[in-house]
Amino acid sequence: MRKYSHGGYDKLSPVVNLMDQVKIGKFIAQLRRMAGLTQEALGERLSVTNKTVSRWENGNYLPDIETLQLLAREFQVSLPELLAGERLPDSGQEEKPAPSESAFSFEERKAYFKKKWRREHIALFVLLFLILAASILLPFLFHKPWFVGLTPLVAFVEYGYQNNKMMIYVENNLYD
Repeated sequence: MRKYSHGGYDKLSPVVNLMDQVKIGKFIAQLRRMAGLTQEALGERLSVTNKTVSRWENGNYLPDIETLQLLAREFQVSLPELLAGERLPDSGQEEKPAPSESAFSFEERKAYFKKKWRREHIALFVLLFLILAASILLPFLFHKPWFVGLTPLVAFVEYGYQNNKMMIYVENNLYD
């Protein structure tokens, strides 16, 4: 499968070539401004950064399909309108997205937000690993081997705390 080049043509997906990323980005920016939202506020609602919203609006990237559905729902436009980068004449065939519709199942969205949280907190996991390694080695350096017994307890408590924070994040993104 070929990757899309800047001005190239891909026989496998002619629809993508018909879409104008810049036009879609300008339409997203227009809808955002009409809703009175900043890039940061829109990013928070969609669980992306303000830089990501900026990249969409500048036409550098397109949102994934799940995010496009969220954008359509947020701005009360149809998905075809969003992909066209403009309001389309009401032909009666266009359907507005329903609030409960999603292309992904509950479990798939849950797995997505867990993975996203873990990616966003990778530095924390590295730090916790270093602390765990130090807590195993330091008691032997200071001749207090009984202290090693506390390491699994501390690791277990920290795991429970971080898992709880992750599930709060996931639930906040699944049910809003």
